[in-house]
Amino acid sequence: MEQSTAAGTTPSRGLVLIVEDERAIANVQRLYLSRAGFGVHVEATGEGGLERVRSLRPVAVVLDVGLPGIDGIEVCQRMRARNDWTPIIFVTARDEEVDMLLGLELGADDYLTKPFSPRELVVRLKTVLRRTAGVPGSGILRVGSVALDPENRTASVEGKPVELTAREFDVLAYLLASPGRVFSREQLLSAVWGQADYSAGRTVDVHIAQLRSKLGPGNPIRTLRGVGYSADGDRA
Repeated sequence: MEQSTAAGTTPSRGLVLIVEDERAIANVQRLYLSRAGFGVHVEATGEGGLERVRSLRPVAVVLDVGLPGIDGIEVCQRMRARNDWTPIIFVTARDEEVDMLLGLELGADDYLTKPFSPRELVVRLKTVLRRTAGVPGSGILRVGSVALDPENRTASVEGKPVELTAREFDVLAYLLASPGRVFSREQLLSAVWGQADYSAGRTVDVHIAQLRSKLGPGNPIRTLRGVGYSADGDRA
């Protein structure tokens, strides 16, 4: 429906999906989250929210409980039923306390009651993301002959260093973290660039081409035509 990034900046915190049918509220949330460095995509219905959770794989969902059609409780329930544990912050009206409590039982991570300060939303979101991220692993990511050290941000092929730009490193790290899994261009844009700009898929293709050139014969990146990209150890 709508996507936004902070003016003049490249978001580095990932994409947040706002599911809110009141445009004025959604606009304020989007403004403050963008200023905090998040990419933002807005949907006005539960059905749209569920679709975008699947296609964009946001870092978190800010979810209004009182949505028309499929409400926020059902959105949360459907996500958790398919084992999708993307962090969810509920936004509730004061008379929806029972629904809010049910939502927390279903697996929501936090909630805010209207009216609330948009600054508080930003603080709560950062707290939830820190809490759900767990303890960062220090392990090396390896697929085939390619190795990535996320902590020191170094890459190598067959033990030989490879110089990557920051964005190239982030793309490769995202693929290597889930070897064999295919990610669409939209998912990579959401996860690495914090964007939901579907017209920017060419940006992903260019970075993949650059990575393949730098990694050489050891390149593990596989293209599934019409679907997306994956890191395949059998290719290296």
